[in-house]
Amino acid sequence: MTVFHMFRKFYVLSLIVCYSFGYKIEKYPLLMPNVHPYVEELYLCTPVRVNYTKNFYIVGFEPSASMNVVHHMLLYGCSEPGSNLAYWDCGEMVIDNGIRQTFHPCKKGSQIIYAWARDAPKLSLPKDMGFKVGGDSPIQYLVLQVHYAHIDSFKDGHADNSGINLYYTEKRMPKLAGVLLLGTGGYIRPMSTEHMETSCRINEDKILHPFAFRTHTHSLGKVVSGYRVRNITGKNEWTLIGKKDPLLPEMFYPVVDSNITIKKGDLLAARCTMKSDRSFVTSVGAKNINEMCNFYILYWTEGDAPLTNKYCFTEGPPYYYWKQDGLNNIPEEDASSLD
Repeated sequence: MTVFHMFRKFYVLSLIVCYSFGYKIEKYPLLMPNVHPYVEELYLCTPVRVNYTKNFYIVGFEPSASMNVVHHMLLYGCSEPGSNLAYWDCGEMVIDNGIRQTFHPCKKGSQIIYAWARDAPKLSLPKDMGFKVGGDSPIQYLVLQVHYAHIDSFKDGHADNSGINLYYTEKRMPKLAGVLLLGTGGYIRPMSTEHMETSCRINEDKILHPFAFRTHTHSLGKVVSGYRVRNITGKNEWTLIGKKDPLLPEMFYPVVDSNITIKKGDLLAARCTMKSDRSFVTSVGAKNINEMCNFYILYWTEGDAPLTNKYCFTEGPPYYYWKQDGLNNIPEEDASSLD
């Protein structure tokens, strides 16, 4: 795979990994360029320009990071990156206060391809499946975002090159992978248990095949669950996609039912059950002291592009709950327990 950095063109020294699927798979390390994190809760991004003359398919992700150093990593696909710098401050709550100027990971065409935290292992996609990048894909750049929650490891001047080894092939994949991220805003009252809920309807005429899911909260999360909801003669039918303790390794786990499909008109819903013993309000935000509620769905479509819409967010509590969308037959106990 030929890639172009933001300032200079270079040719990747690819490693032939295997032919186990009958086609050549190569490896590209997308790593931080020996950065020096200088402040707590720092988000840094670094880009790579994918060769626009041919299509590539990413089929695997191997983290090269430790949770002792990195809080989490995200891999974005962009049509344009957030900056022309070799790396930049890309905090999720982007600010420009005259002292710290930050930019989004993507300027245009943002979508999340992969997420890692808590020492999750390598992710390999099933045979004949991949994320299409470069060529005629809307993904012309890959941007690695790394969140450094603490900087104790770097006070001695140590540099960091955490990142992700990408496994890819030039062979056309008949199953195109995509990620849909469900999440919320909102806040959690002190000394309370709160449900952070989101839902959105699929309006595109495509058949989605979910095969893995991932959850993410900060320290207050107890259970994160996701469902497909269908209206059956006025009564909602809730089919579990997956649920997990978000404080376990944040890998992509197999869905509950490998035969589940999602079609136009279906509703996707997610809930994060949060428990706070704090004496203060906890709001959604980028820092560890804040909270997040995320449910990722990793899916494939056959012979068709993934969803145009990549995100499904609501305002969260106390402004939004499932019942406000008129949902009924809600699995209250199942959605908030790991049983």
